[in-house]
Amino acid sequence: MKLYRSLTHQEIGLLEENGCSCADWRLVTVKEGFDPRYVRESHFSGKVELGIFEKVFPLPGGLEKHACINRAVIHNCTIGDNAVIENVQNYIANYTIGEGCFIQNIDVIMVNGMSSFGNGVQVNVLNETGGREVHINDKLSAHFAYIYALYRHRPKLIERMKAIIDYYGRKHTSDRGTIGDNCMIVNVGYIKNVRIGAFCKITGAMKLKNGSINSNGHDPVYIGRNVIAEDFIVSSGSTIDGGSIISRCFIGQACHIDHGYSASDSLFFSNCQGENGEACALFAGPYTVTHHKSTLLIAGMFSFMNAGSGSNQSNHMYKLGPIHQGIIERGAKTTSDSYVLWPARVGPFSLILGRHYKHADTSNLPFSYLVEKDNGTHIAPGVNLRSVGTIRDAGKWPARDRRRDPDRLDCINFNLLSPYTIQKVFAGMDILRNLQAVSGETSESYTFQSCVISNSSLLRGLQLYEIIIHKFLGNSIIKRLEKTRFRSNEEIRQRLDPGSAPGLGEWVDVSGLIAPKSEIDDLLCKIESGEISRLKDINRVFGKLHAQYYENEWTWAWDKIRSFYSISADEITADDVIAIVEKWKAAVTGLDEMIYRDAKKEFSLSFMTGFGADGNIQDRAMDFEYVRGAFDKNPFVTTTLKHIEDKKALGDELIGRMRDVR
Repeated sequence: MKLYRSLTHQEIGLLEENGCSCADWRLVTVKEGFDPRYVRESHFSGKVELGIFEKVFPLPGGLEKHACINRAVIHNCTIGDNAVIENVQNYIANYTIGEGCFIQNIDVIMVNGMSSFGNGVQVNVLNETGGREVHINDKLSAHFAYIYALYRHRPKLIERMKAIIDYYGRKHTSDRGTIGDNCMIVNVGYIKNVRIGAFCKITGAMKLKNGSINSNGHDPVYIGRNVIAEDFIVSSGSTIDGGSIISRCFIGQACHIDHGYSASDSLFFSNCQGENGEACALFAGPYTVTHHKSTLLIAGMFSFMNAGSGSNQSNHMYKLGPIHQGIIERGAKTTSDSYVLWPARVGPFSLILGRHYKHADTSNLPFSYLVEKDNGTHIAPGVNLRSVGTIRDAGKWPARDRRRDPDRLDCINFNLLSPYTIQKVFAGMDILRNLQAVSGETSESYTFQSCVISNSSLLRGLQLYEIIIHKFLGNSIIKRLEKTRFRSNEEIRQRLDPGSAPGLGEWVDVSGLIAPKSEIDDLLCKIESGEISRLKDINRVFGKLHAQYYENEWTWAWDKIRSFYSISADEITADDVIAIVEKWKAAVTGLDEMIYRDAKKEFSLSFMTGFGADGNIQDRAMDFEYVRGAFDKNPFVTTTLKHIEDKKALGDELIGRMRDVR
């Protein structure tokens, strides 16, 4: 069936009466039902295919606009049904425009020559001068980018990954762009070599050049006022607005870039937010958030991170170029005016206060405070475990996942406690005990990585680390034994056996994906050998590892339970399980009580300063309660208290089942 037909002589006459022109009307074809009344003052050249014009668009304020082409220059384009194309100052060239598009008051939209639409653009992440460059593409995941940027010690792997990216780029190279169905492009300046997905809305953007906007009906993309973007890819569900400027950037799914944010050579993955500040050579893993004008994120890798105002890092203590970089692992926070001199590495869920110049590696001291004191760095290991902010963050990340696209690029593990973090807790305990052994248990302070740990901080760290190990291992065994009534110790042993599931040894956080290192290494070997050679196959492996997380986690946890509690797999009994659960109950309730006390600090009199401005202490307290609420009615507080009761009941239920075992 022929979709398009030639214009009739009568239709050509009506078009010319309406002020339209074409050097060769034979090159213009239309769908059956085409009505020339809705095409006015336009010029056509090259091969042009036109749809029908039947739809009426309702506009804000109660106006309506009938589908049409008015005052436009169209060259070598296919225009779908029921489009509005109006007031094109220059021209639209070499595009396939979908159905129901609304394009009005634009300067130019064109494809010039062959374009891969941002696929294959080199982003010099972490090192501005190169060496860890990532070549972006439509299907880029945080995990692929992590390996591609950091595994430079495996040149064959990087060569294979580059070939996979090049193949994808060639496959999507064309001399013709696309604008998907139901797009709105209004009051826009310059668009060149940009592929635009369905349901995208672009209003007031200044300049878009060499990129892909992967919008779709499930999760549209919005590009707003005065945005300038060059050499970019924007994934579904994202917003770029407020005069933001991006150059050589990948914007992942459901990201929000706004309020004049400036970014170059940077990668932003799922649910990142960048406002007011700037980024350079940034690897922003999932949930990297920065909102402040004075904040610069440079040459660093982050995830689940919140940057305080004035946060900064520096890689300028060099003589051979800006080669220094840093990694702040998942869940870290920086306070206002914090500073870290690269190179440095900070462990997961740490808090950075003040300025730090010691190039420390605290990756095996998770949940720590790094505090500036006397021009040095003091470490308080583990204290972030008892912080109400840490627990609140862990709960809010899943709730703030804004991705609506069913095809998710990033596999995000939200767990606060996992084999990845607990292995670091075990390593942290070894570090602290070794410091005690070398310097003596009565030393006032200890030196680690040119940083200071006070005696009291060390002892408290050991205590907190042991509590969190009891909590994680108890969580794991309770989950493994839930909803089953056992008749004998042998049945318990059979259930505890992980079988052939992988998970022993080291685990890694591959920018949001937590998995056994052995499985990641297996994937990399298959890429090196050519057994896996397509992006979708690599992403499928990431998805499988994510789906199998809890199964693999148990393999690791069971190994640690046996060594930590000195239990044999062949001899464990119900009494042993009861002993583990009792320790778990004490750990969970003890930690929740610490968190409860930490939350209560925010309702103390000192925190009421500034409330009840013109009254006495009673007025201040009442004003505070009206604004912040009462402590005992605070949702987080009530949730914490309920959590204590629920966990006690959960432990008691398992203990009851274990006591029935003969």
